[in-house]
Amino acid sequence: MQHKYKKIVPIEAEQFDGSDEMIEKYDIEASVTIFISQYVLTTKEGPMYVHTGDYIATGVNGEHWAIDQDIFERTYERVD
Repeated sequence: MQHKYKKIVPIEAEQFDGSDEMIEKYDIEASVTIFISQYVLTTKEGPMYVHTGDYIATGVNGEHWAIDQDIFERTYERVD
């Protein structure tokens, strides 16, 4: 039988804006051309694309991962 669960540990997150400061802070690999910008965030599961507007979450052990903006805004609420 399936049960419903919710996370009980708060996370920290901030919206990725593509700035040099955030690229440096999260050690993001940026590949920018005239037509497209690609950003890759290194996570404990491996490389993950992050797009401007997505959220970068920080877990309880300091790990980072990207969350699509739409999914983040539907599943998380601010608590501070």
